[in-house]
Amino acid sequence: MSSALVPGHLAPLEDPEKASRTSVSIFRDIKSDLDSDSKSKSDIICTSGSGSSSASTSEDVKEETPLPSLPDKHGTRVTRYLHHNFFTVYRKMFSAIFIVNLTAFIIFVAQSKGAPTLSNVKNATSANVLVCILMRQEETVNLVYEIFTCVPHWVPLVIRKKLAKVYHYGGVHSGCGVAAVVWFLLYTVLASIQFFQNPKAGLPVANVITCYLLVMMFLFILGGAYPKFRVRFHDYFEAVHRFAGWTALCILWTQTFIIAGIKHHETGASYGLTIIRAPSFWLLLASTCCTFLSWSRLRLREVIPETLSDHATRLHFKYKNMPPFYGLKISDRPLLEWHAFATIPDDDGEGFSVVVSNAGDWTKKQIQNPPKKLWTRGYPLHGLLYTSRLFRQIVLVATGSGIGPCLSLMFCNVTPRRILWSTRNPEVTYGPRIVETVKKSDPNAVIWNTRERGYPDIVAETYKLYVESGAEAVFIISNPKVTRKVVYGMETRGIAAYGAIFDS
Repeated sequence: MSSALVPGHLAPLEDPEKASRTSVSIFRDIKSDLDSDSKSKSDIICTSGSGSSSASTSEDVKEETPLPSLPDKHGTRVTRYLHHNFFTVYRKMFSAIFIVNLTAFIIFVAQSKGAPTLSNVKNATSANVLVCILMRQEETVNLVYEIFTCVPHWVPLVIRKKLAKVYHYGGVHSGCGVAAVVWFLLYTVLASIQFFQNPKAGLPVANVITCYLLVMMFLFILGGAYPKFRVRFHDYFEAVHRFAGWTALCILWTQTFIIAGIKHHETGASYGLTIIRAPSFWLLLASTCCTFLSWSRLRLREVIPETLSDHATRLHFKYKNMPPFYGLKISDRPLLEWHAFATIPDDDGEGFSVVVSNAGDWTKKQIQNPPKKLWTRGYPLHGLLYTSRLFRQIVLVATGSGIGPCLSLMFCNVTPRRILWSTRNPEVTYGPRIVETVKKSDPNAVIWNTRERGYPDIVAETYKLYVESGAEAVFIISNPKVTRKVVYGMETRGIAAYGAIFDS
């Protein structure tokens, strides 16, 4: 709008006649601007570039087109906490796994008319280990996403909202992991009782020793995965999870061969036949193959760094064309730490890139000393934004480098969207190319320069775009605090909202 509309730009005029002519001119400008604004759904679109901002509207214009006010939250504080904080989809999936395992335990007890048999407990342990690993295996996760997002838009919105929660699949991973530990603790207790009651006729001491070694590995894994420890010492969590997990698989294989030897002597059947008849053998084989498959794709790739600013860099890879909606794990120390980034397909279809923002020691190092080569592992993985395909219209919210994952969605251009991007000096920090991509995806995008305008009321701004666009859902890519704030602020008002749950 014209700078004449900004109150701070109006100097007092001493000549009354000149002031009268100026007032007429001002009101003519206001009418002209209001006429042009009526063609847009939004009364104010604030787009900030490198060191410049658009002029704000006058109080008169705001009175003509008031901003939509946030409605009250649904329910009471207690019911909101239970529904949106305590009984999350992640925890519901975890609980479902617990119920399934409890049912299996009851069945085993009923069948044996007492304590379940060692073979049943071992099979239950192996089954949970397999599902736990499968829910971190790329092909499995991608298949789950494909199944849940193949629903057409004519399906009722209430169903599509539920299906979009598929990214909480980590609840199955953690649920099966904990269940496997509980089952194996039971196995260790039963094996120990049997051994100490009759050492000569019971299981060999090697089996009991491997039991306690495996319990130790499982407890290391569970302790390292404790949320507060995982967040504060993420690199240690990764290392413990990886090396203790590999050690546990080796011990399970050792124990499988020991138990097969026991049954071989008891039944007289051949050793090989005894092994292949054991369900735990096949479950363990599948678990090992899944682990090996991911690491068999470990490759050292060439990187073309593009420095965006002292706060962000863009890493380009040219070894393959990457479809939209995929993430990739990269590292410079493949045995110790991995970092997942959403990929951005190149316009020419000859590669892809990732945006790295200064959010920790590792990312800071990549910005200050741009790498020439990095390791990649596994197959590219679908992420949160892939579920946006379930909706006819969405509001896409990003803060800072959260715009990186959103660029893949913009490139695909499947779901109509309104965009709210809150960041510091967008053009200076991320470059004009990224800003232009955002504007091309949504010509009326709200690009909020926090350096000039401070931090926005992001819940209110998101709700404003939701009302204006008639969207079916809100997606946010941000840090944990802002993500939880927006998702909670929308869901407690009956609006579907989706953001990362930071479970890995």
